[in-house]
Amino acid sequence: MRLTRLRSVIAAVAVCVVGSVGAVTAVTAASAAAGCSATYRIGSQWPGGFTGTVDLTNLGDPLDGWALTWSFTAGQQVSQGWSAVFSQSGTQVTARNQSWNAGLGTGAQVSIGFNASWNNSTNPAPTNLALNGVACTGATAPTSAVPTTGAPTTAPPTTAPPRTTFTNPLKTRGPDPWLTYYNGYYYLATTTWNNTITMRRSRTLGGLATAPDTLLFTLTRPNGAGTMWAPEFHLLDGPNGRRWYFYYTAGREPFDLGSQRIHVLESAGLDPMGPYTFKADLLDPTADNTWELDPGILQLNGNLYLLGTFYNGSQPMFIRPLSNPWTASGTRRILSTPTYSWETVGGAVNEGAEVLQRNGRTFIVYSASHCSTPDYKLGMLTYNGGDPLNSSSWVKSPQPVFQRSNANGVYGPGHNGFFTSPDGTEDWIVYHANSSASGGCDMNRSTRAQKFTWNADGTPNFGTPVPLGAQLAVPSGEPAA
Repeated sequence: MRLTRLRSVIAAVAVCVVGSVGAVTAVTAASAAAGCSATYRIGSQWPGGFTGTVDLTNLGDPLDGWALTWSFTAGQQVSQGWSAVFSQSGTQVTARNQSWNAGLGTGAQVSIGFNASWNNSTNPAPTNLALNGVACTGATAPTSAVPTTGAPTTAPPTTAPPRTTFTNPLKTRGPDPWLTYYNGYYYLATTTWNNTITMRRSRTLGGLATAPDTLLFTLTRPNGAGTMWAPEFHLLDGPNGRRWYFYYTAGREPFDLGSQRIHVLESAGLDPMGPYTFKADLLDPTADNTWELDPGILQLNGNLYLLGTFYNGSQPMFIRPLSNPWTASGTRRILSTPTYSWETVGGAVNEGAEVLQRNGRTFIVYSASHCSTPDYKLGMLTYNGGDPLNSSSWVKSPQPVFQRSNANGVYGPGHNGFFTSPDGTEDWIVYHANSSASGGCDMNRSTRAQKFTWNADGTPNFGTPVPLGAQLAVPSGEPAA
């Protein structure tokens, strides 16, 4: 970020923290605009009983709680149900979400089932199906009144099925996210903007949304006591074997943004949650004359490099060689300068460099334009061989590779990271974004994730940022919660 803009951002954040909780990112059942279609089916009938199913599709706003109601007209009585909590008062049946399927995004479907009694002569379809009080459309044709079997053919499951979808956000107040899947858990760290470093973990990606933040480290060093930004943790080889190295940006207090520098912690073992000890200030050995932000790590051709951004009138991206995970072996070199019009909205910025490698190719995906604008976005460099310290060894894509979607209500998507699915077959991007074009460069940016694919030429295809509340398939190989 440009230093003068950062001072104004901090002031805005201070006001925001006192007077507001930011944009709403979840739609409650009470406030959501409802709409639905429902298909009612009878699976089997036997003397005195039958099994029914309702396939419900939400056609309205995303819901984080729902109730489906209908009326039976021939005395049918629900005796037990699954995938919902059932109750009946007279002729009206109510099926409410269970905790594991409370989220129902726009276009998402849930199938609920039940056993019920009937009078053996008539079993018409229910009437007045409604979701949160709004009438549903859809097929509700009755089936034959003749018993089709002598006994129930199916039994309801005794436990909830594993969740197969999740919804964003993964963290409501989660700017600058870094997410890794390791040894059966997802680990997430984000900017705290104070003197603490925290992390949350979950067996499932969607579970990160409710996982508690665990305090890993409290900053106390005079030259890096607060305003913690842009955390990243990497499992790297060092003199004492493999360790987690936790990189972050921090400066002197109170909010001395010109003193922001990159620092690093080292884990005691192989647990991403530590414990950690302070390892080093990752200062430039010859050019420590400006703030440096947004650490990233590049491993290429057996060598280790630090990526970041600094201020020289604009905000270019730099690369610096490392002799080990915490020691610089040379001064910074400019890797990329913001020159395209899409890199200069609100300020000329290249920051948040993140490495993506596949099939022998190396890409650096970075954030462009000022983070306080809805046009914060992602650009990309492609390594074409040669010395990685030379900007000529990298080719910048002339167009952004991931940007705002007005149609999906996503603004300023950026400061990303990458992770793979538990079975290693899928590639995923994690990033922050705002839900309003007026959203700023503050703690109200939320953490989001989605799967991406690859083009025929071997370059990544990040697609379009998805709307909050959309039901997304969980990463491949994800275990049950």
